[in-house]
Amino acid sequence: MSSVLYANKRNAKFIVICLTYLQFSFHMFVVRACERVHLSRALSQASKLCASPAKTRHAARSIRAQTGTSRLTSIAVFSTVYSNLARPLGGSKTKTHAMAKRKEPATPIEHPELKHPSTQRAKEVDGDPPYNELKELHESQKTDRQAEVVLHWFRSKDLRIYDNRALHDAAETAKEADAPLICAYLHCPAELNWHGTSPARTDFIIRNLELIQQELKELDIPLVFLEASERNKIVPTIVDFIKDNEISHVFANYEYEVDELRRDLKLLKHGSEEKFQVALRHDQTVVEPLTMLTGSAKPMKVFTPYHKAWCAEVAGDPTLLDTVPAPSKNSSNAKKKVVKLFKSKAPKAPKEKQFASNEERDRIRNLWPAGHKAGIDRMQRFVDQIDNYAATRSNPAKNSTSRMSPYFAAGVVSVREVLQLVKRYNGNSADFSQSAADPGVYGWVREIVFRELYRQTLLDTPHMSMSMPTNLKFDFVHWEDDEEGYKRWEEGTLGVPFVDAGMRQISAEKYMHNRLRMNVSSYLYCNLLVNYRRGERYFASTVSVLLLRIPSPHNRASEHLLNRPPGDALYQVFQLAHSGTHNDLLFQH
Repeated sequence: MSSVLYANKRNAKFIVICLTYLQFSFHMFVVRACERVHLSRALSQASKLCASPAKTRHAARSIRAQTGTSRLTSIAVFSTVYSNLARPLGGSKTKTHAMAKRKEPATPIEHPELKHPSTQRAKEVDGDPPYNELKELHESQKTDRQAEVVLHWFRSKDLRIYDNRALHDAAETAKEADAPLICAYLHCPAELNWHGTSPARTDFIIRNLELIQQELKELDIPLVFLEASERNKIVPTIVDFIKDNEISHVFANYEYEVDELRRDLKLLKHGSEEKFQVALRHDQTVVEPLTMLTGSAKPMKVFTPYHKAWCAEVAGDPTLLDTVPAPSKNSSNAKKKVVKLFKSKAPKAPKEKQFASNEERDRIRNLWPAGHKAGIDRMQRFVDQIDNYAATRSNPAKNSTSRMSPYFAAGVVSVREVLQLVKRYNGNSADFSQSAADPGVYGWVREIVFRELYRQTLLDTPHMSMSMPTNLKFDFVHWEDDEEGYKRWEEGTLGVPFVDAGMRQISAEKYMHNRLRMNVSSYLYCNLLVNYRRGERYFASTVSVLLLRIPSPHNRASEHLLNRPPGDALYQVFQLAHSGTHNDLLFQH
């Protein structure tokens, strides 16, 4: 009899365990849906467990605030989930904004930075990428014209005279024909405003241009500063300069965003009409974008195989890391032809792109000194301690990252130059794979490879530079108008120490450590449910580095491009969890 009772008790216990597991699975399904979609529609599924949808939304925020993470996977967290969802809300209030009662605005506040094209337009651009047309037109040009005057057009991503592919080829073309070499930079305040460029980045660009002008002057090469009042005046302004100076050849480096590709496409069309030749070079990467292909001859998008293939490619052909020298001097005869161009003055930052005070300006300039030499010196100091990188890179309190982001973003130092330094440290080996390199070397170069993959993905999926999510199906996400939450997030007064520390760092240094970026961005769109585009624009208008773009959350690319917990932001400067592309200088650099 006792054995029968024991068996029944054991069976009953088993049944209870099964029911508990099923209940747990159901709750976790609901919570995952809330987290992965961020939609009120998903939250409404959980509302069945609460007295009202409003309480459910409040509970979801409470959970995220209490856990401090967007991943609700542990049993301990589940108990919090269950207590918040299954029971009436009430208990003690925390000081975090995420748990405070929100005051929804009577009327939605308009934010220009949230404007973006439709998903239909994004699909049209992806179906006919501007790069394809540009490349076809570029390759179809006649190249038999004798060089008379050669121009190199500096862009905001190649501000150096060393290891600059387009500048080097322009100099060689001019030298062969004993023709003068001219350099130009086109300043467009409207372009700065369009991209939300920060005062720190604007100042960094101008300071580097001033140094480049001095370096080129020593080589008897003029650097001319042009200005376009509006964005649609950029191409006409450079074309007028080309015609006025009887320029026969124009050299420039590719920029991979949609607007910039279209700009170069217009330039090429003018070239065919005005009889000048345009030569574009790939300079931002070690391996040319769209050349790393899968077995089915499609551009790679999954990071792990791309990383392995990249390492094998570079190890098998170390010449990919070869650098080119600065241009040689203009001959005395060539200098005479362009002597009138040496008086050009560097542009001034527009009023809205100036620092708030001289104190802030001096502090930021001290943190981010301009110039190629400053960048190389900084990189060399990092290489000297790179062996600690793998162990300490994730600790914001440790100064163990290279902080090379601004120099890469503005092209003050080339990626090939820094990899040459790393190669030297690596026993003069270009094999940066995990089995052949020091853990620090492997880890840091891996971040560089993320940067390379982002540019390949940007050309293959051009709508990523159009303020659209990588996975377009997530464009329908409904965000909240939480002005109070956003303001406190921006000011670093949420009451969440780690997030607040990150926001205060970016305010003080115009830079934020990678791990902090991941958390502050996730908190903005996961916990506060504020549109990620607002965070992207804030970062762009604050940091000293260039933001190519910050893709939206929940891009399927996360598992493809970032085989790691965080997502987006190159780990882009704005690490949006589950996104998947890298943004300039959100790197761990």
